[in-house]
Amino acid sequence: MSAGITVGVVANPASGRDIRRLVAGASVFDNAEKGNMVRRLMTGLGAAGVDRVLMMPAGDGIAESLTRNLRGRTGALREQPLPELEFVAMPVRNDAGDTVRAVAEMRERDVAAIAVLGGDGTHRLVARHCADVPLCALSTGTNNAFPEMREATVAGLATGLVATGQVERREALRREKVLRVGVNGAARYDCALIDVAVTRERWTGARALWHAGEISEVFVSFARPNAVGLSSIAGLLDPISRSESCGMHLRLTAPEEADAVLRVPLAPGLIVPVGVEEARRMYPGEAFPVEADGCTLALDGEREIELGPGDRAEVRLEVDGPLTIDVDAVMELAARRGLLNGM
Repeated sequence: MSAGITVGVVANPASGRDIRRLVAGASVFDNAEKGNMVRRLMTGLGAAGVDRVLMMPAGDGIAESLTRNLRGRTGALREQPLPELEFVAMPVRNDAGDTVRAVAEMRERDVAAIAVLGGDGTHRLVARHCADVPLCALSTGTNNAFPEMREATVAGLATGLVATGQVERREALRREKVLRVGVNGAARYDCALIDVAVTRERWTGARALWHAGEISEVFVSFARPNAVGLSSIAGLLDPISRSESCGMHLRLTAPEEADAVLRVPLAPGLIVPVGVEEARRMYPGEAFPVEADGCTLALDGEREIELGPGDRAEVRLEVDGPLTIDVDAVMELAARRGLLNGM
């Protein structure tokens, strides 16, 4: 087993607290539970032999909850080995730059993997800056299509088995698809992991999307019929798995004007009719021009890019996205090989 192994942890204190918690029926994922999740994650990492956790400084109760959980361990919990916990030494400004700076430091410190606790937006931000450091994606957001909701203890075990080399990267990692957005000739202006939506709103505003009527086009990298959010439109029409080397482009219209109308779970507790005018598959390298003139582009459910009347944008599907740890595959290999057998 390798020595001196470090795993990074990014826990977004703002995930799961956007405006969709007010306009739909979603529950709030509080930061005390995120701190508890990190402690459980560390339990799995420690059992697999990880020596250190390098964590992004976490305010709004996450660090306090984590510290309380670590100090309050009794009985069998106290006997379990835990990695040494270290917080990244950096200024905290409570914005997206905190994540960018933390991931840069983790790469500098040569972490073997990064566990991310957040929603699609958090994972998108980490993916933009992590290069080929593999991610363990854990859901604590609102509309989560990219990260999965799973027990952090098991995710920690799987991440630790990969980080320590007990399960090889070629067996455990999945290369994700990504949607590249180019603006005014820039080939890689920004990106999305799940979907890019063209909205008729001129300004980013509250960022989060929940009105289907303001969306004219959607590009998706994969689409599951059991998802919540924009990608579920494509998932209910023509499901596309994460492993297929294609995506989908949809043109939307008012339900009363559409040939196909779907009842879509656009947000937790919110099902709305969505009219589909046209749908066709996207393949890597194809350029799809954005046809709206004066609009905003939402990346993974949040408005990010404002386009004026003279701006032009295009979307491409690529297969060079981040590496993610396939927790289910790792744990199946661990069981078959007896990696967790014994005392």
